[in-house]
Amino acid sequence: VQLQASGGGSVQPGGSLRLSCAASGFAAAIGWFRQAPGKEREGVGCISRSSDLPYYADSVKDRFTISRDNAKNTVYLQMNSLKVEDTAVYYCAGMRYIYGSLTRNWFRDSEYAYWGQGTLVTVSS
Repeated sequence: VQLQASGGGSVQPGGSLRLSCAASGFAAAIGWFRQAPGKEREGVGCISRSSDLPYYADSVKDRFTISRDNAKNTVYLQMNSLKVEDTAVYYCAGMRYIYGSLTRNWFRDSEYAYWGQGTLVTVSS
């Protein structure tokens, strides 16, 4: 399965961007991760193919929204009220299967078999 992330760009603080992740095949769940310069990659959020309940990191909760369109095999990350600290390369990743509890594991990058190429989001005034 190949994943194609798109939609990154430059925006001022308080602005919005929407990222897309198009999958070429089936993924049981799609997660969003980000890596800021000099920092480790961290989970942003995740949504399973069969549930309408996304998971979010505390740092983005109430600002970011994950949604999916199964017909298009695409997952979206709507980012609002962007902050300078949201600047990072954003990756989408896909799980081949969901093992155990998604609640406990969605943010572990080892759970994901497929990775997209990343798209840069820069938040700056």
